[in-house]
Amino acid sequence: MFLFNTLLIGSFPTITSACSCAELPSVEEELERSQAVFSGKVLDVKEKQSLKGYITISVLFEVTNTWKGVKQSQIIITTGQGGGDCGFDFKEGQEYLVYANESTMYGEESLVSIICDRTNKLSVLQEDLKILGQGQPPIEEVDLTDKYEGNQFYFWGAVVVAIGIVIVFVLKRRKNSK
Repeated sequence: MFLFNTLLIGSFPTITSACSCAELPSVEEELERSQAVFSGKVLDVKEKQSLKGYITISVLFEVTNTWKGVKQSQIIITTGQGGGDCGFDFKEGQEYLVYANESTMYGEESLVSIICDRTNKLSVLQEDLKILGQGQPPIEEVDLTDKYEGNQFYFWGAVVVAIGIVIVFVLKRRKNSK
């Protein structure tokens, strides 16, 4: 009977999600492996669609403190929508401790943070802050709102150009067939 139960139980597939994370690394391990570690407040969260059709999330932060890799007062992080793509659900107005790495995970290379990192609300990661220490304020004042807004501008500009090319092609084809 044991053999039958073992075979029966082992023959059913298990349900897993596309994004599967092992246990979170320690604060020290995450600090070492991350290219950027900072705390900051989310100024804006925008969906961004690539030309390949992928939808990612761009998050504009006002940086409060930095421990590694961030010198500017604002930074843009890319993440996924959530669910199976490992995206972290950042909320506008909330403060976070962010661990991030340069990656092409969501298309073009950018600074990415996902649910498999230690990134979380600042209020949740008080133990991390004790280990990390005080951190430093950013040393370079920047305003990335123009660049941040520009992401949408370039996408829609490319769409308009593509539609224009299709229209010209169709009109020329009609003219040649007459």
